[in-house]
Amino acid sequence: MKSYKSDQVRNVVLLGHSGSGKTTYVEAALFYSGATKRFGKIDDGNTVSDFDSEEIRRKVSISTSVLPVEWQDTKINFLDTPGYFDFAAESKLAVNVADTALIMVSAKSGVEVGTEKAWEYTEETHLPRMFFINQMDDENADFEKTLADMRVKFGKAVAPLEIPFNDENGKFIGFINLIKRDARKKVDGRLQPCEIPEDKKDEVEVLRSMIVEVAAESSDELMEKFFNDIELTEEEIYDGLLYGISARNIAPVLCGSATLGYGVKLLLNTIVRFTPPANEARKNFHAFHDGNDVVYCSTDDERFSAYVFKTIADPYIGRLNLFRVMTGKLTNGMSVYNEEKDTVEKVGHLYVVRGKEQIEVDELHSGDIGALAKLSNTSTQDTLSLKDANIVLPKITLPESVYCRAIQPKGKGDEDKLSSALAKIREEDPTIKLEVNKETKQTLIYGIGEQQLDIMVNKLKTKYKIDVELLAPIIPYRETIKAKASVRGKYKKQSGGHGQFGDVVMEFEPSGDMTVPVVFEERVFGGSVPKQYFPAVEKGLQECVQSGVLAGYPVVGLKATLTDGSYHPVDSSEMAFKMATSAAFKEGIPQAKPTILEPIESVQVLIPEKYMGDIMGDITKRRGRILSMDAVGNKKCIVAEVPTSEMQKYATDLRSMTQSRGDYRHHFERYEEAPAEIQKRIIEERAKNSK
Repeated sequence: MKSYKSDQVRNVVLLGHSGSGKTTYVEAALFYSGATKRFGKIDDGNTVSDFDSEEIRRKVSISTSVLPVEWQDTKINFLDTPGYFDFAAESKLAVNVADTALIMVSAKSGVEVGTEKAWEYTEETHLPRMFFINQMDDENADFEKTLADMRVKFGKAVAPLEIPFNDENGKFIGFINLIKRDARKKVDGRLQPCEIPEDKKDEVEVLRSMIVEVAAESSDELMEKFFNDIELTEEEIYDGLLYGISARNIAPVLCGSATLGYGVKLLLNTIVRFTPPANEARKNFHAFHDGNDVVYCSTDDERFSAYVFKTIADPYIGRLNLFRVMTGKLTNGMSVYNEEKDTVEKVGHLYVVRGKEQIEVDELHSGDIGALAKLSNTSTQDTLSLKDANIVLPKITLPESVYCRAIQPKGKGDEDKLSSALAKIREEDPTIKLEVNKETKQTLIYGIGEQQLDIMVNKLKTKYKIDVELLAPIIPYRETIKAKASVRGKYKKQSGGHGQFGDVVMEFEPSGDMTVPVVFEERVFGGSVPKQYFPAVEKGLQECVQSGVLAGYPVVGLKATLTDGSYHPVDSSEMAFKMATSAAFKEGIPQAKPTILEPIESVQVLIPEKYMGDIMGDITKRRGRILSMDAVGNKKCIVAEVPTSEMQKYATDLRSMTQSRGDYRHHFERYEEAPAEIQKRIIEERAKNSK
């Protein structure tokens, strides 16, 4: 592949609902541009983009693929992103290196949740966008309804550059280019020039005037011509649209069928003509230099810097870091520096990737996307630069990993293998988090959703030959007391020679501080228990509170006071007083109204307003307390406190209740006494599991 300058590069991220045809469109673009000799199909598992075994098996994209298409002396770097919401981080990272978003919409399904989320991403990042209404060949395709829904959802910026027309039976047969007033229809499977149907001529003129008006807003000169009813030339309209798209005043709409190849070339032409080149799109961007916020220009004249947006860690092909050159130029033989990791590495081989194919190149200019293999210490969202450049590009915030499961290998001795494999998987997907719970001894794995962890389990099995199972995490309950009790604990043992003797009188009561297991005090008068045994009593207490009397959970909020006791000058020992303290604990705690505490989480749920009633009702069913409801942009934020035990599958349930439009965050808040029926269930389950 030849080298392309910054003004010859377009970086286009494909967004949209799963099944809208993103992968099929890129496959068509590769085929019609001559990059591939075969038009791959998702059902056949032979597309360039979906090369991972899990993608082939599931027939959906689960990670971002980079697919450069050479068209009209321009390199279009398509970034094909997953439609699954569990892999939203892949989409967000791809958006962060793109200059334009191409949002795919199904003509038969219309505006879906994935379409709305794609628009939200472009709003958040101020990214120019365009639409392609796909699957026009489907018998249930409805262009007019889809376009009308898009304009309702996304506003007047949505403007078609072409419209379809049908035959007398209502079947789609061709398109009309609104700017050129040019019609084409299908003849023997190919599009041929034809006359504009009579019933479409008025619609063409109305829609064309809207496009001309938007284009005229790009300059005072064109506005003056527009208001004086002087017709703009096609070139002036094109220049105005280029400005309007870059300024996000217009989101042009094209249509076609990626499967049949209709509209594929026209969309490529539109991308080349109307979307901003890499050097214009990032003319000014922010980065940190020596800790200060500095504005840089995406040009070859600056010193080299690059942003790593994806890491591939495959046991067979090795490690590959995908990046966008932000400034300067990268060539073979250069040394790159990772300031955050303080690592310098030599560039031995420089690649551009097309799916899983690695194409070696000599250089990459500012704005282009490439890959480096075998960088030993570079991760997703790291910055590569020159030594002493002191450039660090800002990181983006990824979606919260709120779905938690406990993971354990099925095979004996696979613990070390599992740890190594998970490290590689986490390199590829930074939203997968790992934690070892010291109390429950479980290894906890966190993800965005159930599908993500399910795919991770399959990857472990197929790529790393490790069978694992996912279990519900053990809830870390606590025990405490609500009343006061005073008891005597005595330990006496005689077995010939020196015996063992310890005697304590302990007073147990609530301390009021649930963050501390036990507070120990002594009020011994007259030396009934010598001071040398106080540490043994305290140590005995520390050991006892590890396991409560109700269900064996750790005890918190306990105050224990040593008030009296006795000792033997020969037989008493530290061990004897520890044993006596244990006896007092086991007898006294049941008398002090022991109770079980459950962890409570602070939960923030962000949803469209229409789901408010359902979500509030569901939180109440989960024994939650709603604290507040606030407006956040065009959504509502419900703040509540809910028991942890009721939130274990909330990520999946919330997605189901809101058709994937809802998000939430949560964190541990405090412990509270569990209701009596819940305590009974906890005690029974604990007894059952301990058998």
